[in-house]
Amino acid sequence: MLKTSILALAGLSAAGAATAQGTRACGPRADVLARLEGRFGETRQSVGLAANQSMLEVYASEDTGTWTILMTTPAGVTCLMASGQAWQPWQVAKVPEGDPA
Repeated sequence: MLKTSILALAGLSAAGAATAQGTRACGPRADVLARLEGRFGETRQSVGLAANQSMLEVYASEDTGTWTILMTTPAGVTCLMASGQAWQPWQVAKVPEGDPA
């Protein structure tokens, strides 16, 4: 994808940064976030902790429609896991208290 190419061209998958990550675009967390926020206008939408103590994050932009899933290891290496277009935020409708519906 275009985003993977841009991150790779930015040097985020330079030798050493992607050790044990194969061909994924990886790099220091601050560099990856700066690229997502600066180039794509993406901000963090959600976060979770994986069983291996890595942090999983979803970044997206309602303006551009782009989205990215990142995984950050306890060592601070952040890798792009997936990315795409046509992001739509999920909003759960709240049912008023006492409403039987």
